[in-house]
Amino acid sequence: MRERLLSLLLRTKRPPLVIGIISGALCIAAEALLSILLERVTSGDFLEGIYLLGVLLVSIEWGLGLGVVTLVASAVAFNYFNLPPMWSFSYGTRWLWTPLPVFLVVGLVTSSIAALARSLGIQEDKRRREADLTAELAHILLRTEDLEAALQPASRLLARALEVPNLEIRLGEAPAEAYGEALPLMENGARIGTLLLPVRVPEAMRRRLRERMVPSLEALLRAARDRENIEIVLASSRDEIRRIAREQAALRRVATLVARGISSTELFNAVAFEMGSLMGADHVAISRYDPGHVTVLGSWSCRDGMEDSMEKVLPVGSQWPLNEVSVSATVLRTGRPTRRANYDESVGEIATWARKVGVTAAVGSPVVVDGSLWGVMLVFSSARESRFEGVEERMMDFTELVATAISNAQARADLAASRARVVAASDETRRRIERDLHDGAQQRLVSLGLELRAAEAGVPPPMTELRGQLSHAVQGLTGVMSDLQELSRGIHPAILSKGGLVPALKTLARRSAVPVDLDLDSVPRLPERVEVAIYYTAAEALANVVKHANASVAYVALNVAGTVVRLLVRDDGGGGADYDKGSGLIGLKDRVETLGGKLTVVSTEAEGTSLSVTVPIS
Repeated sequence: MRERLLSLLLRTKRPPLVIGIISGALCIAAEALLSILLERVTSGDFLEGIYLLGVLLVSIEWGLGLGVVTLVASAVAFNYFNLPPMWSFSYGTRWLWTPLPVFLVVGLVTSSIAALARSLGIQEDKRRREADLTAELAHILLRTEDLEAALQPASRLLARALEVPNLEIRLGEAPAEAYGEALPLMENGARIGTLLLPVRVPEAMRRRLRERMVPSLEALLRAARDRENIEIVLASSRDEIRRIAREQAALRRVATLVARGISSTELFNAVAFEMGSLMGADHVAISRYDPGHVTVLGSWSCRDGMEDSMEKVLPVGSQWPLNEVSVSATVLRTGRPTRRANYDESVGEIATWARKVGVTAAVGSPVVVDGSLWGVMLVFSSARESRFEGVEERMMDFTELVATAISNAQARADLAASRARVVAASDETRRRIERDLHDGAQQRLVSLGLELRAAEAGVPPPMTELRGQLSHAVQGLTGVMSDLQELSRGIHPAILSKGGLVPALKTLARRSAVPVDLDLDSVPRLPERVEVAIYYTAAEALANVVKHANASVAYVALNVAGTVVRLLVRDDGGGGADYDKGSGLIGLKDRVETLGGKLTVVSTEAEGTSLSVTVPIS
């Protein structure tokens, strides 16, 4: 109620003067009636103060001028109704010369104070309304993502609050055109917006807009522009962070594949897919430099797998010439990343392919392995506008992983080849020793035995002691011959070279001190290195059964399934077999893995030891 009363009293626009005159007359009439009634019950010394109430009200609402008129009329009414003789004017009474001037002065001061208070109240109310208006404008302009779109509701709010129709706020410089005036909104000497005022706006309102609203609008527009710029920067930062996160996730996936040691084709295809997905490319290829051409070793295309594309756009194994103007040739010549943005005027196999599949731009990054240029990673786009800003630096992380994978694969290949050479040399040494023993020492021992038998036959009958000595020497020589044959078979069994794995394993089973249950399929002759690896694995496993297992029976199974040969040696002993307890199993594992196979040992006290070998035939 109090705020409503204040809002009525502090209205900017005053009521009409006629209403003020009528209100003043009514106030004087009411005050006269009240003073007459009070005069009958009181002394009447304060009755003139009653007439100041109307003066105060009129001064507040209609200003000092009408308040002074009301003051004079109130003095006249007091003289007429309240001073004797009643109902007439008394010009010579004491009240006219002393209380009347005081009354007029008090009334004048009261009216002045009331008018000033009203003026100050109106100014304060204007400032409050302007502050509220500024807050509402700030709410509109500072919470929007599109400043241009927010200006229209802000203009309507400002026009409604100031009661100025068709007022409009625009960004930048705007001509007045049909408007009456264009007030510039500035920032550091540059125009950031314009406040357009309609025709016939009062000068007081124009001055108020220039002095009060224009600075506020300038500050709000600056803040809104700053906020918009900050939002753009933050959005860009968020996009950059998301891009970096995607790249790091892709790099981690590729690094995991590199660590797993998957095949080169799978790895290169995976790298091409990750690169194409990150860069928004249409085609990606990883190629190796060969004499006169590049060979595609891995690729990805957005068209792969589509119904209208039955074959890959960049098939693995395809070769492309280096004697044409191309990104691959430029990378080979310079050793640095390069790009190309037009194939329309080019000729050659690569340019023809590019036009056929719609390629308009390409970027190439070198793949350097151990300090030497190995190949190139190519990214292609079919978009008319390039999407490859800064892509060279982003490709380098992937090319480094590719180089690491290639280097690791080469190291593994070199290690496998070295192990294969060691095993092959060992087998060849065994074979040569066995051959030398058979052809050399064994033959000489046979000859020596025959000579001793001949000498024994030529000894005269009376020399029985000499005959016995020669016979004993021949028997000892025969034992040495048997031991040498056994040693020769252990080094490299001749039956393995002549008959293959099945006869050789049967011989091992017959010679074993522990009974052996055989399950041998009809195994064809296999490559020599595979037969030797399987034989020595079985021989070592059966030797371990005899020496360490304390088993009652052993089981040996051999079969060929497709391109893989499998060997299983199992016993019912006490278990305990472990790679860390001796070099025998480690040597077998190395021999099997050299051929690309796998050896697995499971040994428990309850179920004994099971040794499983899988070796590819090819």
